[in-house]
Amino acid sequence: MVASFDPLSPSFASSSGSVDKSTFKTLTRERQFRHPPANASDVPALDELVQPHIQSFNALIEDEGNKGLLQLGVEDIGEKVVFDGREYENDQAGFGSKISYRIDRVALSKPLVPEKDKLAIERRIFPAEARERLTTYRSRLTVNIRWTVTGPDGVSREHEEIKECGLLPVMTRSIRCNLQNLSAEELISHGEESTSFGGYFIVNGNEKIIRYLILPRRHHPLNLYRPSFAKRGVGYTPYGCQIRCVRPDQSACTNTIHYLSNGGATLRFAWRKVEYMIPLMLILKALVNASDKEIFEGLIQGEYDNTFLTDRVELLLRGQKTWNLQTGEQCLDYLGEKFRVVLGCPEDWNNIQVGSFLLSRVVLVHLPNPRDKFRMLIFMLRKLYSLVSGASCADNPDSPQHHEVLLPGFLYGMIIKERFDDCLNAVKLQIQQDLRQGKARSFSDPKYFTSVLAKTNWDIGAKLSYFLATGNLVSPTGLDLQQTSGYTIVAEKLNFYRYLSHFRCIHRGAFFAELKTTDVRKLRPESWGFLCPVHTPDGSPCGLLNHLSHTCKIVVGQLDTSHIPALLSAHGMTQIFASSIDGRRMVCIQLDGRVIGYASPQKSKQLANLLRKLKTEGNSKVPIDVEIGYVPVTKGGQYPGLYLFSSRSRMMRPVTYLENGKLDHLGTFEQVYMDVAITKQEIENGVTTHLELDPTSMLSVIANLTPFSDFNQSPRNMYQCQMGKQSMGTPSTALNKRTDNKMYRLQSGQTPVVRPALHNHYGFDNFPNGMNAIVAVISYTGYDMEDAMILNKSAHERGFGYGTVYKSDIFDLKDSVGAGRSSSKPRLHFALGRDIKDEHTCLEFLSRDGLPRIGTRVKSGDPLAGYIDDTTGKTKFHKYKGDEVAFVDEVRLLGSDSGDAELQKIHIKLRIPRSPVIGDKFSSRHGQKGVCSQKFPAIDMPFSESGMQPDVIINPHAFPSRMTIGMFVESLAGKAGALHGICQDATPFKFSDSDRPVDYFGEQLKAAGYNYYGNEPMYSGITGEEFHADIYLGLVYYQRLRHMVNDKFQVRTTGPVDPLTRQPVKGRKRAGGIRFGEMERDALIAHGTSFLLQDRLMNCSDYSTAWICRSCGSLTSLGFEDVTSTSASEGMKEYCRICDAHLHSHLDDDVKKENGNAVGVRMKDGVRKGKMDVVAVPYVFRYLCAEMACMGIRLNVTVT
Repeated sequence: MVASFDPLSPSFASSSGSVDKSTFKTLTRERQFRHPPANASDVPALDELVQPHIQSFNALIEDEGNKGLLQLGVEDIGEKVVFDGREYENDQAGFGSKISYRIDRVALSKPLVPEKDKLAIERRIFPAEARERLTTYRSRLTVNIRWTVTGPDGVSREHEEIKECGLLPVMTRSIRCNLQNLSAEELISHGEESTSFGGYFIVNGNEKIIRYLILPRRHHPLNLYRPSFAKRGVGYTPYGCQIRCVRPDQSACTNTIHYLSNGGATLRFAWRKVEYMIPLMLILKALVNASDKEIFEGLIQGEYDNTFLTDRVELLLRGQKTWNLQTGEQCLDYLGEKFRVVLGCPEDWNNIQVGSFLLSRVVLVHLPNPRDKFRMLIFMLRKLYSLVSGASCADNPDSPQHHEVLLPGFLYGMIIKERFDDCLNAVKLQIQQDLRQGKARSFSDPKYFTSVLAKTNWDIGAKLSYFLATGNLVSPTGLDLQQTSGYTIVAEKLNFYRYLSHFRCIHRGAFFAELKTTDVRKLRPESWGFLCPVHTPDGSPCGLLNHLSHTCKIVVGQLDTSHIPALLSAHGMTQIFASSIDGRRMVCIQLDGRVIGYASPQKSKQLANLLRKLKTEGNSKVPIDVEIGYVPVTKGGQYPGLYLFSSRSRMMRPVTYLENGKLDHLGTFEQVYMDVAITKQEIENGVTTHLELDPTSMLSVIANLTPFSDFNQSPRNMYQCQMGKQSMGTPSTALNKRTDNKMYRLQSGQTPVVRPALHNHYGFDNFPNGMNAIVAVISYTGYDMEDAMILNKSAHERGFGYGTVYKSDIFDLKDSVGAGRSSSKPRLHFALGRDIKDEHTCLEFLSRDGLPRIGTRVKSGDPLAGYIDDTTGKTKFHKYKGDEVAFVDEVRLLGSDSGDAELQKIHIKLRIPRSPVIGDKFSSRHGQKGVCSQKFPAIDMPFSESGMQPDVIINPHAFPSRMTIGMFVESLAGKAGALHGICQDATPFKFSDSDRPVDYFGEQLKAAGYNYYGNEPMYSGITGEEFHADIYLGLVYYQRLRHMVNDKFQVRTTGPVDPLTRQPVKGRKRAGGIRFGEMERDALIAHGTSFLLQDRLMNCSDYSTAWICRSCGSLTSLGFEDVTSTSASEGMKEYCRICDAHLHSHLDDDVKKENGNAVGVRMKDGVRKGKMDVVAVPYVFRYLCAEMACMGIRLNVTVT
């Protein structure tokens, strides 16, 4: 067989020597799409954007000898101890036998088929399978539990057991995913896209992302001025100093020092969501057994003439005397006694051990050494006194300078660690319960502890699946976070813009969304280059939901900074243990929240410059991601010092260091004190320290895709960032592997003629998102008023804007009526029964197996699946409920996990064609949105001298107030690009006042024989006459948005009503009505249209008739009189139970016996006072009268 000739094969390209010289790079793109790289990623730039998600998850697992965060977490939990409390002969302590147990090792495997499934040859599970089967992509989590039994005689025996902890959801393309390190070609063979970059979890078939959250920067004390602090108790003031400390396993604990009005200070911390305050002096003494003199010298640091400081320190020391605790041991003993109940320590610990445990667990947890904790607390107190005295200002907690990022993997690890802790505590509670109930066997029996483990719930995987599915955090400690929900989002693949922006979005937190103040939403200068100033939604999340700029990186790995203290000491830093330090001449030098030395401000600046020089030159002692924050001495400014940060979760960005012209990474803390020039022209000698790589570095990926955005008014660029994410595009190149609930697809997507350079860099041509349209700016007829646009009907018929909606219909027999509750044999089966004859209409849609045929056209009410009920033997149908014509695109048969059960669940993908209709929404890439108001035939459209007819006509009034000049420039550039067959670069900030786009593109138009400014004479399509003005005609890239009139229109004549009020229900899905509210009522009253008002509010809503008494005006007093015996004509007669109550009589015994079963009340003859009439009232008024009567309130209505 002769091999087929493929001009796009990579071998042909290399052999022919043909280089793709076109600006569109069409051949290169097509070649790469048809023959993806066999040993590399398709678009490496995309992988870099999502790297922090994957790396943070990878950090949980041990790698190349480094302990994973999960292992560090279980080591931090430590041992749990239980005593049996029985009396033994030689037991001195009196606690009895002891079991001490801990988790020794954690292991997470890769996702595999369950062992029950004996038939599968490929044992690995890939994400595409989990997605298609609507299951969770998860793998087995196991722990190694070691326990030691110590008898009263002191003899210990150690045991070990491996415990299954359920199936844990795994992040795709992480170290525990089967797609790890696969090339683009291999990804495609496993059902993914060539550009699939991972970073998400798959839960029940949905792609879920743990969103980045902004947290306070770790290991840096913040001076705060908060009026709420003063309300914490008597003597409290608004001043505080707060530090967020993070353990090696990334779990955090926040400590706050409060300044008291009597000069003292207390330390506040939270333990299991309860806040505690401890006098700071107690902690200082307990940490290092410090004398009063040591504390005094540490706080004063030679400033003996600073009376403000000396007075406060004196009051602090005097306040300690009232406690009558002189030594560190006494303080520890006191703390241990108070906190023993709270901490749950082993019973055989003494108070001093409990006190030490408290300090290690909650006070500056990032520092293991008590002396380091002491020095840091002294520094924080000095900083706090500086704020109170006015020498320095309060830090701004809303500034990105003091922020870091909560990474998905780290949050995931914190939750798993807490679940482990809960499981270990449950074991303890179970043993104690057994002891109380007398069920506990001897601790020395190795089977006893195993039986306890079996009784407790260790299914951690299910709890993490719940967290990912709902985003709700169920936590006894709160994990030092401010919210309990909203952590996860669905990664909707509406189009590629939206999908990608989910991975780059960063939220301030749900707590701040409820704040009335707008302070947290402000765009601050400190966020330059880290957070995009354009890409934030309008409305309630504005300013809270931001997006990272496209060059912003997040540090995930641990940096080696062990050489830095020695390096600084060698270059003149005063060592930490120097006998005397002058606080007036020296500033503190810290590395990750640990005081490492002191130096003068001048020396500190020299050290900072030295470190920066070394790190940019690639010195191994100073990693490039170390942040060097030198805060100079100012009057009333930020507290000075040299602060070095090498921890994880910090935002960094690349810039050029001017001193040596090399790449430097800047962090949010240090950037505030740097001078970064945007262009080379802005560089000032002696002032400027850095230069931006490119002016567009400050924008996010999506904001960078707006062409010529520097010519537009700012809000329009914000609108485009939102609308770009709502456009119908190409959601995926592996559509046949997707099972999304709803997908929008543009059939006729094109590559834009005008696009920024980053469009190619991030491979957006793989996912076209719009069409190049010829646009005329003209007020033609009146159909283009108020942002509406006229479409060329011929362009529409050729496929302009033609789209498709894919909807999923999941049908599970287990959820259907008739399915048995028990998990035994199913009662319902997919098939058509014997009651379905050959002429039955369902056979047009279904095969004999009960499943729909591919390509079948269905409308509302048509069967999508048939199944037999064993109980009745009849065939039932699952019907299509939509109101549009659809086609069956795919049918998936979903089996059980182990592949041994009968088919009970199917997934049907329906394809709904959506050509553009009047009322559908379109937009350019400049926030110029509008609806299609009319489709004009080609003969009625205006035409130019060259015979060109526009695809879209928009109104010139759309431009003056919106000031979207970028759209004019795009029109010019697109026209020139189409005429010369070149792709135009639309990167912002490329043009200036001296180098104008109109000249650059005008010359291109002139060379092609067109008007320099893009105007052309045009002729009316109706009369054929030339227009009096030249028309601006050019090429603009248009997006079709997902907001379509077919999804929005709501119409109702009659339909369902609410059973309580009998008014129409609301909601388009339920065929409900549209509420005619208070303000609409006011409008009709103002117009005086009372009949219309009555028609809307009563006749068309809840018209009803009711009996009313003319005398007493009651709507609720209707009674019926039994007139069977008194009149020849049988029936009931109505009367008023209020007015005619005197006519009631008690029947004598005979009548009672005679009419024992009679219904109603027999009336004696008498004069009736009440007169009953029927009136028309809204039913809800009758309901109100009845509700009022229940409360004993009577409503009277006057009938005229």
